[in-house]
Formats: sequence, structure tokens, C-alpha cells
Amino acid sequence: MSTLDHRPAGTGRLTSFGRGLLRFARTQPFGSIALGVIIIFVLAALFAPLIAPYDPVAQHRDAIQLPPSGEFWLGTDDLGRDVFSRVLYGARTSLLVALATLATGGVLGSVIGIFSGYFGGRWIDSVLQRVMDTLMAIPGIVLLLFVAALLGPSVRNTIIALSLLVIPSFNRVARGQMLQIREELYVTAARANGCGVLRILRTHGLPNLLAPMLVVMSLMLAIVMIAESALSFLGVGTPPPTPSWGLMLSDGSRYMEIAPWMVVFPGGMLAVAVLAFNLLGDALRDFFDPKQIR
Repeated sequence: MSTLDHRPAGTGRLTSFGRGLLRFARTQPFGSIALGVIIIFVLAALFAPLIAPYDPVAQHRDAIQLPPSGEFWLGTDDLGRDVFSRVLYGARTSLLVALATLATGGVLGSVIGIFSGYFGGRWIDSVLQRVMDTLMAIPGIVLLLFVAALLGPSVRNTIIALSLLVIPSFNRVARGQMLQIREELYVTAARANGCGVLRILRTHGLPNLLAPMLVVMSLMLAIVMIAESALSFLGVGTPPPTPSWGLMLSDGSRYMEIAPWMVVFPGGMLAVAVLAFNLLGDALRDFFDPKQIR
């Protein structure tokens, strides 16, 4: 019996994933750097309670608006709260809101797009796409402000508002890809063999949609983070005293001349995170492009 027969189940799949990851690092250097930055961002958010030197909502009344120092690495804000700790916990808030938004709005938009694309040209496709057109016709900031103001400021309501924003984007990409997939010969053969709609979508639709949806997900993460910060900045997003980069920017904007660190550090973290997700999305798009595969 050959040694290949003794490999654990899934080893070949892991090896293939490793080769793909190495090829991504070799062909997409900027994307690899962006991925590394995102991993650091995620780890910092996950281990914020272990990294942060202070409670993010604790007020040090004898340390109001102190500049960065050995005791307070990124300074303190107008209430004496440690900016470094709040930046770390703000990363947790942004990550939580972004992932929850994609888990709700992204999944819902993808499901609608898949079914709409598979039944393209029928009444169900027309009805679903008219609903999506209605959502897309409303300016994003107007839709966000209306829903957030209607529901009230909270993390949950912010996720609901942002989910409505991302549904049309995922729907459009999923529907466009599904319109192409349903015309492929292997789908026609599956229909001829008596495969049902759900089985075709599960075995042929979802695997072929994975690559483009990963690209959209990466790009939408950046948009959701900006939108969440905008809502919090305007006072209808994450409520205080929950740490949020948008809230920190809103509070610090009043003291830019005397305490610029209150704006520079949360704004810089937001800019770096958004740039990293955008670079990763562009790299994934080029990496999965068949014309780029050699």
C-alpha cells in the first residue's frame, strides 16, 4: 500500500490551501501586507482586555487631556479616559458591527441574489429586483440616518441599519454571477439528471460564487466600518460610553487645537483598517481573476 493511502483525511485539501496562500503572497504582495495588517487588527480587537492597560470607560479626573506619555501611551481624552484603551476596544466595536452586518445583510442579500439569478426572467426575479432597486434608489446616508434615528442609537440598531445598506450590493453580485452559472453545461446536465433546485444551488452555485463573494465581503467590510463610524460621529450609532472610533472622533473634534491626539489616533486606526480591507479586496479580485491565473 502506498504512503499516500496513510495521509489523514483533509490533508490534500490543506496542502492545496497552503499552496494557494503561498501563490497569493507571491503574486499579491500588497494584498499580503494588507492581510497581515488585518490579522493584527483582529488580534488586537480579540485580546483588547489583555492588552489595554486601563478600563476604556474609567475616568481619571487628575489626568484630563494629557498628551501621550509613558503612563498613557496615546494620551487621555476630555474625561480622563485612556485613548489607547478606547482605541483597542473601538476596534472590537467596529469588528463586531462589521461582521454582524455581513452575517445578516450579506447573507440575506446573497440568498436573494442567488435565487433571483437562478429564476432570472420570472416573476419572482422581477419582484425581488424591484425591492432591491427601491433600496438602491435611496441615498445610503439618508437610509442609514432614517433607520438609525427611527430605531434609536444602539449597537443592534446600527447593525440593522447597516444591513439594509449592504443587501443590494451582495444581491447584485450574486445575481449577476448566478445568471452566468445557470447557463453552464454542468448545470444543464444536473437538471437533465433530475437534480432539484436546492441541490444545484448547493453543489454548483455556492462553490462558484465563493470567490466573487469573498471579494465583495472584503470591500464591504471597509464600507461598513466607515458607515458605522459616521453614524456614531453623528450621534445615532453606537451609544456612549461604548468605545467607538466614530464617537472618539466626534468627541475629539471639539479639541483638535489643544488635544489633537484625541482625533489623530482613532482616525488613523480607522484609515489604516479601511485601507487594508480595500487593498485586500483588490488583491483578491486580481487573484481570483481567471485571466491572472497562470
